[in-house]
Amino acid sequence: MGRIIPIVVFSLALLAPGLTLAAQQPHMEAALAALQNALHEIEIADQARDHGGHAGAATNLIEQAIREVREGIRFRDAHGP
Repeated sequence: MGRIIPIVVFSLALLAPGLTLAAQQPHMEAALAALQNALHEIEIADQARDHGGHAGAATNLIEQAIREVREGIRFRDAHGP
């Protein structure tokens, strides 16, 4: 039992930067959530009907946008407010 508390504290310390990320960058987090939702919706739509390759192209662009938003979050996190 005595070993569990330090492990929990250590785990929370590792997670703390990620937990504060949304509070520090609410607009970037909202953009990321919207992009992830858009990706999900396009995947569902394309399963229902063929879109002539356009859904696939949109998926690629959204995935690129998700990567860019994440990089932007990491950059701001590393360089302060």
